[in-house]
Amino acid sequence: MLKRKIYNRIEEYLKAPSDKMLLVDGARQIGKSFIIRHIGKQLYPNYIEINMEEDKQGERVFANAKTTQDFYLALSAVAGDKMKDRATTLVFIDEIQAYDHLLTLVKFLMDEGKFTYIASGSQLGITLKKTQSIPGGSYERVRMFPIDFEEFLWANGVGELVIDAMREAFEKGETLNEGLHNRIMNLLRKYLLVGGLPDAVNTFVEEQNIMSIRQIHSDIHDLYLNDAAKYEIETNKKLKIQRIYKMVPSLMENKKKRIVAKDIEDKKGKRIADYEDEFEYLVASGVTLECKAISQPTYPLNQNEGKSLLKLYMNDVGMLTAQLYRNNIKAIMDDECSINLGAVYESFVAQELTAHGNGCYYYDNKKNGEVDYLIDDPAHLSTMPIKVKSGKDYTVHSALNKFLEIKDYNINKAYVVSNEYRIFTDGAVTYMPIYNVMFLQPEDGVIGEW
Repeated sequence: MLKRKIYNRIEEYLKAPSDKMLLVDGARQIGKSFIIRHIGKQLYPNYIEINMEEDKQGERVFANAKTTQDFYLALSAVAGDKMKDRATTLVFIDEIQAYDHLLTLVKFLMDEGKFTYIASGSQLGITLKKTQSIPGGSYERVRMFPIDFEEFLWANGVGELVIDAMREAFEKGETLNEGLHNRIMNLLRKYLLVGGLPDAVNTFVEEQNIMSIRQIHSDIHDLYLNDAAKYEIETNKKLKIQRIYKMVPSLMENKKKRIVAKDIEDKKGKRIADYEDEFEYLVASGVTLECKAISQPTYPLNQNEGKSLLKLYMNDVGMLTAQLYRNNIKAIMDDECSINLGAVYESFVAQELTAHGNGCYYYDNKKNGEVDYLIDDPAHLSTMPIKVKSGKDYTVHSALNKFLEIKDYNINKAYVVSNEYRIFTDGAVTYMPIYNVMFLQPEDGVIGEW
């Protein structure tokens, strides 16, 4: 079984259930159900699992369960022999958003406390926004993401001692020995190909077969597109979700990488606001990551975000490289000079920053240019810019230099990440290997425990 950071959070909840239901949110095929099922079966002799999406497409046993009594009766129809008491019975409601009335029922189920409950969903963000009757304080929502790079290292036999040593070197600004750096960079390149979807990672560990991995990426890509089509049918909206999702890889090849509204339907006069529902679905369902523009980088960043200049990244870097390179692994593994890996490196950084709880923002200014990422720097009540470089010219960054020259921004530190193995500081800029972004945490803007 793949080791996941969210394991402890779920186990902690199930060992000491609270009066709030834990809702595990995240895209499809990232391992939500598997990990809840694994822990739940270990801790509860009476484990009950109901997938509401399957019920909705099948017998619809829970379709009219609008009261707790209705819910218990429906539950007894599928698992009556396991309905004991709260201490021994866990009810796992998978894809709970399929029936929005169940989200309204959460408070009452928790108040009655007949059983222990946990739920998950792949489109919870969308459903929670449009369901107005959900009682406050009845649930706690935790977001789950694909396997991040640290988890990928665990899956490939890199132990905690090595990662702790890497973290300590990062904190002290010390360079790793070149042999260890080369080992980690080799695994990073493989991560760029494989990504963090559990099926892909397991297949990589067991088979090392890129064609099998790419088939998984293709299947999940199609699944995301089919889910979008199903959502459009259910909401009676002729949206352009699939079109925008298909555009994302090609956008990564552009210099600006941002969404241009007129390109979505090839119509002049269109604005980003015209596609608000599409973007909300793509981000809330977890199939893309959004990166919002900041023109005035004051702390905290979420108070200064703009919606008109939006970047979208695929939720998994392996899904991106599957679209860009198919079965060709040389582009990444051999660092081919003819291939610009900037887009892939940027997607990796976006994925890491998001998975570790940092908001995803970038600096955009007509006069000064663009800086790839900004994160909050609470220690200095400021922000911290991050520049991503994929070539040997990693010390060349005119936009970042202009950014740092603006005294009003009060920037204490900036990072440039690349495949260069040395860590060193020149003025306010610290240069470091790209894999060190896994140590950037939101608690203090620099490091911290998960």
